[in-house]
Amino acid sequence: MKKLLSLMLSALCLMTAASAFAQESVPETVVIQALDGNRESIELTVPYDPQRIAILDMASLDILMALGLEDRVVGSASSSLEYVQSVVTAEGVDNLGTIKTADMEAVMACEPDIIFIGGRLSGSYDTLSEIAPVVYLPTTDEGTLAQTRLNADTIASIFGKEAEVAALFEGFDARIEALAAFAEGKNAIVGLCTSGSFNILGSDGRCSIISVEVGFDNLGDGDVTATHGNESSFELVVELDPDYMFVLDRDAAIGTDGAQLAKEIVENELVMDTDVYKDGHIVYLENPTVWYTAEGGITALDIMLGDLEGALLAE
Repeated sequence: MKKLLSLMLSALCLMTAASAFAQESVPETVVIQALDGNRESIELTVPYDPQRIAILDMASLDILMALGLEDRVVGSASSSLEYVQSVVTAEGVDNLGTIKTADMEAVMACEPDIIFIGGRLSGSYDTLSEIAPVVYLPTTDEGTLAQTRLNADTIASIFGKEAEVAALFEGFDARIEALAAFAEGKNAIVGLCTSGSFNILGSDGRCSIISVEVGFDNLGDGDVTATHGNESSFELVVELDPDYMFVLDRDAAIGTDGAQLAKEIVENELVMDTDVYKDGHIVYLENPTVWYTAEGGITALDIMLGDLEGALLAE
């Protein structure tokens, strides 16, 4: 009996020691690479496995949902993206404004442990940082797929979910390879329609996946490029004479009332006389809200690739 009691006490001691070790091995904070309000890379200390999340960036919410962490969201910016509605409109999730203009009082009131923002709120970084640590991750530095993977790894490291990330990206490389095989030897203009104007985008901003990873030679690079595109004339489109033309409708993306559709802007007399129009090679990106407001998310990446596959690989 004494021997049995001794064994039980020894086992209890071992279990207690193991539990204490496990508790000690869980960090209180973790250091990640992120951006500050000046869009410069910094080392940021954030709480490990935070329980209360404030969302002001849909790409970050996309990744958090993929990791099964949506039940920790206590406040979110509004969004018209269908696949985030279960979170942003959920009972108990406070409305924090928009991804462009945060309601600071609402953010403070929801008492977050951590806040996720995108580039549109970089100017509010310091103010938000007074409430909780602010995670602002880049979207295009490494190319869309690579950067999304990197951001998913970063977010997963905050919550101890690193082992789950690889499975979330299965199949993306093969899909991009198939699109790249189609794009080989072809050039393109990537344009953004907004307020009746047509901007040509380079490979350093929105829609960069079309040139950087899929591989179309972007005729908007060089003298006509800018991070958010340069307003262009359709005479330039005629002069550049692209094989393909990809068009992002910004007004449709943000729901601008009474705005001209991109097709109405693009398909004018000049463009209709070009080979890119006659060959049916003008691609209106089917899900503009995703391309414009959610680039950098995992579901967003799936939808963006689907838009390109539907337009190109179905030919």
